[in-house]
Amino acid sequence: MTDRELDEILTYRWPIVVRRVMADSSDDWVKGFVRSIARHGKRASWRPSLKQAQIMRRLVSELGTAPETSFNPIED
Repeated sequence: MTDRELDEILTYRWPIVVRRVMADSSDDWVKGFVRSIARHGKRASWRPSLKQAQIMRRLVSELGTAPETSFNPIED
């Protein structure tokens, strides 16, 4: 995973993944994983292992790019 790809995932896509997993998933392992990556991602020197990078990419492709459910904060 390149530095640029990691920055994009952690900055733009990972927060979406975290929100969706915390709201929708009943899998405690996945919840722990996304929290762990969010915590480690705050350190400038941290880089994911090959296995972590593969799981991150899979989660981003499954959860981080799909449109969120319709939510209108302003009532019509």
